[in-house]
Amino acid sequence: MMNLEHRLDRTVTILARRETVFRYFTDNERWAKWWGKGSTVEAHPGGRVRILYPNAIEVTGEVLEVVPPERISFTYGFTTGTPIPPGSSRVTISLEEDGAATRLHLLHEFSDAKARDEHVQGWRYQLALFSNIVSDEVNAGAGERIDAWLDAWSDADASSRASVLARIAVPNVKFRDRYGATNGVDDLLPHIAAAQHFMPGVRLERQGEVQQCQGSAFCNWNATANGGVIGKGTTFFTLDAEGRIESVTGFWS
Repeated sequence: MMNLEHRLDRTVTILARRETVFRYFTDNERWAKWWGKGSTVEAHPGGRVRILYPNAIEVTGEVLEVVPPERISFTYGFTTGTPIPPGSSRVTISLEEDGAATRLHLLHEFSDAKARDEHVQGWRYQLALFSNIVSDEVNAGAGERIDAWLDAWSDADASSRASVLARIAVPNVKFRDRYGATNGVDDLLPHIAAAQHFMPGVRLERQGEVQQCQGSAFCNWNATANGGVIGKGTTFFTLDAEGRIESVTGFWS
């Protein structure tokens, strides 16, 4: 290994459990999701790292250290056409628990400052892509949870509503719209009952796909009654590290 005196440091927080994030460093299918089709990793000391970028650009390396679920370190170098040959730089990715989320710290060490500077934007992009890919896995059920949330507002069975909210939301879920400001499921349940009393027969029906990005999601909906649309709106959701609903803000239009 050459003298690696030039450092590139970057930190991102990912709304996922540390064990969930670490799987993307040990599983070839997940590794390829954030590096590119055909990329592989042998997650043991001495194992081979292969990264396939667009335009047939290839990086190879050797795994130096694996400490589940805390850290992976490997050499990093291009097979052709760059000033970073194989074995001439080192990448260490460390994971720390940050509440229920994960703080990822990237350290990429180079022998050449110019090569380091050329990788700043690349890692900014790659870690943003990585955060989204992990989030997509954690929040794969976001559409189902949000549909269940909307349906709960017209569910006439109080015990059924409570069961649904216990499954899809955290106990201290916050709800805000023009007509409500509640904190926690125990505060929300009587508010839903009151909404049903004063707006009997109203249902919220999602329109279009749920959009989500790194722990935030939103959907559009229609409020219907007696077969007609009586209102429309958009609701924004924040999701926790396990994909459960943490807070909700609704807008009537």
